Amino acid sequence: MRAVQKTMNAPLVYVMGPSGAGKDSVLDRARAMLSVDAPIAFAHRYITRPANVGGENHVALSRAEFALRRAHGLFAFHWHAHGNDYGIGREIETWRAGGLTVVVSGSREHYEKVVGSDPDLHPVLITAALDKLRQRLSDRGRENAAAAASRLARSDAYAVNDSRLVTIVNDGELDAAAEAFVRLLATLRYSPGVRRRA
Repeated sequence: MRAVQKTMNAPLVYVMGPSGAGKDSVLDRARAMLSVDAPIAFAHRYITRPANVGGENHVALSRAEFALRRAHGLFAFHWHAHGNDYGIGREIETWRAGGLTVVVSGSREHYEKVVGSDPDLHPVLITAALDKLRQRLSDRGRENAAAAASRLARSDAYAVNDSRLVTIVNDGELDAAAEAFVRLLATLRYSPGVRRRA
């Protein structure tokens, strides 16, 4: 059996999209569809938002805690949106160094700042029609009407101009969008992140 040589270049899948597109739902469903031994890690986010408000399973930090971690360089990525600070921990670098494909849920606005900085970054846009976005924001009830309207107004505010971009439209059955994402991950299985010796 040939040895597997691991490098620092395991893929980083950067998922983004407008509020209400169902990013968390698609990622959760895709995660459940994957084999337990799939070499893929889904990164949690650090957010200055209470843990009990619903939505993704995130690590809740106070603003002071977030600022401390940011000052000490503990975030690979960080940005501010919707009145909260968001961060992805530097642990993803260890995961990638170990040969794992890493999936992060990011921001379209922040993506414009990191594009080009990582040749093994793979951008994915999860989106939906405007009426779907509006209905989902209303149904989840996480924001008041003004905040929901502000999120909706941002839906077309940030175009992602990247020839590598893969777009998944989450307008129908959740499984269809999740399966599309799982298929994308499968195409990265033999990426430069895990090289086989000749």
